[in-house]
Amino acid sequence: MKNKEEHLKQIDVVAIVKEMKKHKKLYMIALPITFVLSCLLILCVPRYYASTAKLAPEISSFSSNSLGDLASSFGFDIGGNSANGDAIFPELYPELIESNDFMVGMFDVKVKSKDGSINTTYYDYLATKRQTPWWSKAYNSVKQLFATPDSTPVSKNGKANPFQLTRRQDQIARLMSKNIKCNIDKKNYVISITVEDQDPLICATLADTVQAKLQDFITSYRTKKAKKDLEYYKKLSSDAKSKYERIRQQYGSYSDANQDVVLESYRLKANDMENEMQLLYNTYTTLQAQVQQAQAKLLMQTPAFTTLQSASVPLKPAGPKRMLFVLGMTFIAFIVVTVYSIRKLIFRE
Repeated sequence: MKNKEEHLKQIDVVAIVKEMKKHKKLYMIALPITFVLSCLLILCVPRYYASTAKLAPEISSFSSNSLGDLASSFGFDIGGNSANGDAIFPELYPELIESNDFMVGMFDVKVKSKDGSINTTYYDYLATKRQTPWWSKAYNSVKQLFATPDSTPVSKNGKANPFQLTRRQDQIARLMSKNIKCNIDKKNYVISITVEDQDPLICATLADTVQAKLQDFITSYRTKKAKKDLEYYKKLSSDAKSKYERIRQQYGSYSDANQDVVLESYRLKANDMENEMQLLYNTYTTLQAQVQQAQAKLLMQTPAFTTLQSASVPLKPAGPKRMLFVLGMTFIAFIVVTVYSIRKLIFRE
């Protein structure tokens, strides 16, 4: 029984090889044509580079209790900190970077190509300097013919409004969000920022800029309340100091003017002014202590960043993988021709 099955399998393989040999000419035509067309197609796609920057909180010098506080200052919740009321969790950082507010902030970033031929803003670079395949240009040209005029008003100062972008600004913002990616490792809390672009220097410049902007946002978010408290106590302290200095001058002038007066009413008024001056001085010193505490709290709330990997200019392109594309398309053509060649064997009864 086994010999019969092996014989049948051998017959099937032999039959397949025979059918493939019968269509040898088809292979000789299809495979070279596919190879050449794949090469021409992939050569039209511009190469792009990738640059990555990685950040992490400094946690080595803290105890287990302060570890939770430090992690929460970055928006991470590692347990044991039920008082943490952050509205922005680390899982939301990618959405934050993709938001219109963040992308509009990238419009005016100055970029310069490696060869020095491009020196403009990131918005202008994507709008006019970026290379695209010919079929994308043809598609966009046809799309423009049937597109309705954009009625979105443009601001008088020429700056983009994140609340109401024009059609072109929205297209550029979407393109930016595709080029800029942010990933959060939940195990070790590492923030990875990857930027892709057709120029290696622009790619590294943007990665460094996004890293700095994200740091500024996290720092601003974590210290927002502490800064408000500090400004509030500084204002109260300044007002208390002004009142104290004013009553001190009044008390000094009153005492000098009535130094030889022995009337009890004058002495009582001088005592009242002295007591008021002392109360204002106590208030001022108390508020000064509050200011110092607020400054210490602001310093404690300010997150510390460790740069695990700085953005650097890539030496080799990240894609597209031209050789793999050509080999893959040629292999697919081989499979298609083979299936066509043995179709009678496949569908025979």
